[in-house]
Amino acid sequence: MLLTPKKLTVASFARFGEVLIAAPRGEAGVGVNEGTARRYDRIASLQNLRPATASLNVAYFHCAPRTLPFTVATVEKHPFSSQLFVPMNASRYVVVVSLGGDAPDLETMEAFLVEGNQGVSYNPDVWHHTLMALDVETDFSCFVWEDGTPGDCVVTTLAESQRPQVNV
Repeated sequence: MLLTPKKLTVASFARFGEVLIAAPRGEAGVGVNEGTARRYDRIASLQNLRPATASLNVAYFHCAPRTLPFTVATVEKHPFSSQLFVPMNASRYVVVVSLGGDAPDLETMEAFLVEGNQGVSYNPDVWHHTLMALDVETDFSCFVWEDGTPGDCVVTTLAESQRPQVNV
């Protein structure tokens, strides 16, 4: 199977999660900081399905650029939390996502080309590949609710015959 990343839009990604963009939805925002900044509230939700035990983990990822084509061998999901990635330096990257329960549904697997001014938030229980930075080393901040148990992150390896290739 060949996955050709499509352009990331709010509509194209909706069944997998949310897209963060600068100047969300064309809104003007609210002037703050003595008029030197604009604030945009509620640009993404960060779902926590274990509020009694999980705490917010703010993490940092430093990603080496990937060479394409790339074979997707493993995917992961976070059953009890959204996972939000925000690029800290502008560069494009690829995300691969799919729906599914105990295993990823390869019929729903899609790849998206994400611009450096966009972030992505995966819904809880959405299977996804690790971030694939393109062109340059890319830094991301990550936000996810975790409680230190195996349910924080479930990883599976795809059978060799089911591993898609990603190419731009």
